[in-house]
Amino acid sequence: MCTGSPSSNGSQSEEGSSASDPQPQQEEAQEAEQQLRTPTHHVHAVVPAATSEEILAEYGSNLKLLECNSQVAELLTILRDKNTTRSDFKFYADRLIRLVIEESLNQLPYTHCDVETPTGAIYEGLKYRSGNCGVSIIRSGEAMEQGLRDCCRSIRIGKILVESDANTHEARVVYARFPDDIGSRQVLLMYPIMSTGNTVLQAVNVLREHGVPESCIILSNLFCTPMAARTVVNAFPKLKILTSELHPVAPNHFGQKYFGTD
Repeated sequence: MCTGSPSSNGSQSEEGSSASDPQPQQEEAQEAEQQLRTPTHHVHAVVPAATSEEILAEYGSNLKLLECNSQVAELLTILRDKNTTRSDFKFYADRLIRLVIEESLNQLPYTHCDVETPTGAIYEGLKYRSGNCGVSIIRSGEAMEQGLRDCCRSIRIGKILVESDANTHEARVVYARFPDDIGSRQVLLMYPIMSTGNTVLQAVNVLREHGVPESCIILSNLFCTPMAARTVVNAFPKLKILTSELHPVAPNHFGQKYFGTD
């Protein structure tokens, strides 16, 4: 932007301003100072990193991204801010978890049903099919359990513990506890952070070993890297994934900050 004071014939440029006239320099200094005070805005914090068409082409129809409106963008920003206090972090994390869980429930199968209203009218509605349950991947996945219980009052929740081998650094399952009839249920697998996808791969393998079809698993996730998304989608193309963000950098501090162990 040109900040020099133009001459009467409009031909004077910024570089042509007279040194004896301090006004242009003062204005220039004031503008430079204002620019230093003005924070830099990154549009990718508000706009999703990929469009729905790009996600469909890259990952297929079973990966769904939570609609990134201003509310979701603010929640993502607060959770990534290193200055966010632990109490605020937990509060806003619970809000984002609730949004993701609600949208994950939309992926469950349902049936049509008719109910009679208090006035005697018949209302044609919907209801979820019976036999849903949740499974959290310990420990960070446990942060999402209350959000699921808030939406589904009496839902049963299993647990999986996946640890990294000290020598090989490969993920391995060391504990799993599920409802006895999990093989006949729709499963909401809860894990907030996916950096590589290896933990989820092991968890899904255990669920399949217990008779859960791949197509009956819905992964509820908050933050996912493109690499992790590709890893999981390529390994389990029938698995449904619901996440709030695809971003190269995952906030791996989530579990420690949420539970206050950072």
